[in-house]
Amino acid sequence: MIKTMRAFASATLLALLASPLIAQTAIAPAAAQPAATAAATPPAFELADVQPSAHTATPYFTGGSLRGDRYILHNATMLDMIALAYGMDSDNVLSGPSWLGIDRFDVSARAPRATSPDDVKLMLRALLVNRFHLVTHNDTHPLASYVLRVDKGASKLKPSDGTGTPGCDNTPNHPATPPGGVAYNYITCHNLTLDEIAQNLKGLAGGYLTNPVVNATGIQGSWDFDIHWTSRGNLAKAGADGISIFDAVQKQLGLKLTPEQYPTPVVVVDKVDEKPTPNAPGLDKALPPTPPAEFDVAVLTPSKPGAQQTGRITANQVNVTNFTLKDLIDYAWNLNPGDDDLIANAPKWLGQDHWDLLAKAAPEAQAIGPDGKPQFDFDLLPHLVQALLADRFQMKSHIEDRTIDAFTLVAANPHMTKADPLNRTGCKEGPGPDGKDPRIANPVLGRLLYCQNMTMAQLADQLPSLAGGYIFTPVLDSTGLKDAFDFTLSFSRAGQLSGAKPPPPSASTSASNNDPSAAADPTGGLSLVDAIAKQLGVKLIKVKRPSPVLVIDHIEQKPTDN
Repeated sequence: MIKTMRAFASATLLALLASPLIAQTAIAPAAAQPAATAAATPPAFELADVQPSAHTATPYFTGGSLRGDRYILHNATMLDMIALAYGMDSDNVLSGPSWLGIDRFDVSARAPRATSPDDVKLMLRALLVNRFHLVTHNDTHPLASYVLRVDKGASKLKPSDGTGTPGCDNTPNHPATPPGGVAYNYITCHNLTLDEIAQNLKGLAGGYLTNPVVNATGIQGSWDFDIHWTSRGNLAKAGADGISIFDAVQKQLGLKLTPEQYPTPVVVVDKVDEKPTPNAPGLDKALPPTPPAEFDVAVLTPSKPGAQQTGRITANQVNVTNFTLKDLIDYAWNLNPGDDDLIANAPKWLGQDHWDLLAKAAPEAQAIGPDGKPQFDFDLLPHLVQALLADRFQMKSHIEDRTIDAFTLVAANPHMTKADPLNRTGCKEGPGPDGKDPRIANPVLGRLLYCQNMTMAQLADQLPSLAGGYIFTPVLDSTGLKDAFDFTLSFSRAGQLSGAKPPPPSASTSASNNDPSAAADPTGGLSLVDAIAKQLGVKLIKVKRPSPVLVIDHIEQKPTDN
């Protein structure tokens, strides 16, 4: 499921932190289905607060693990919750009403601290039944998948001795990387079964593998292996030195990944209510909000001149070097680092002074990892940074609407297919039903979205979370189009375009006249602005209008002493 993608904060900081997170976290084994409990009362949360999420331009789903005695979900769709409750990918949840992947909810529930992950899933199932009257049944259905099989000959996996926690580690600066070339993703994995390898390949190479990966090798036991590949976004830039995940799996592991419609266990939604039953009276006192998470210890020191920007998370520690306060603010409040209008009253030194940060997460900012040990809870990191800035730099701020340049959708020559209103509303990464993937012929088109039963108002609402690096403020729908549509949108990631990211067009000029990215990019790239105009027949323009801005009321140039 798409969770990640808290990818729209400060691009530099997040890119440096997100990759090491994968490297330092043991890869979770394949989720086992909880045992049937027909003869016994299924476990249930002691108390549960359920309510619709507050509207936000970037509604990222976070949570899903037990922190102490509290289970938290934030901005979770019903689709997210069903997938969590049944321990499967959201692609394996079928049918249900059109809003299943659109409406979002916050859940705060209490459970005994020693509750097992399988029992937490059962508790979530019980909550969905009791509060949303969810009715489902199990079935098998052909789903678009990548099927893992043994290639001609034998696999090149090495038998594991079975010791140690199953998982993978990232090795930066792989020696096979050509001098001056694009760095490979290099992963060393140990003690993994083929089911676990299949399950986690999608997480390791999600840019390529937009559908579930299924193990059909028939190989038993646990295995060790190394694998390196070029990320999809860098494949065109790498040229002849580039290695796709498909070639890497075949040449380095002796396996092959083939896209197929594969019979897969699914959960079919028969019935579910859009509104949960009311919370019990007095619940706010019996289940008060959890206190804000903070770093347990944080050491700030001025960066050395010329130091490299780095970021790394290991266990419960965060280590970033050579970052300005503006970098940290952009990340913590999910602001566009290239748009100074989104921060008001910012002193000049905010983007000039550079700092190193070494911080340790407090227990409430840790989650239980797949190995059963505490690990850093990445979902809380933006809140931790906000608390750090308030504590050490005495930062005070608020959000208010101010008149700035903001995106608006307008109709030009719409040419989208009218949708079946019974289909589930939403967008997913990867090809549509026709299976066409323009990224194969042109890898610089790093994003491919298939959207169905989507109105232009819904598209405008979701664009900030769908188009990372391009849009950081709410989009206004001024198309006048009321119907829902099906469409495919293919464009380059913001960082893939050959030049610096250009400003979007103004309201008075066309994209082709005012947006340099709309011209033919030397690499074959296509900006989001141009893709929407060409492929949907609507325009994404900028106009002066009120939009949320972070206003700094006070901030000190130097932090309090360590």
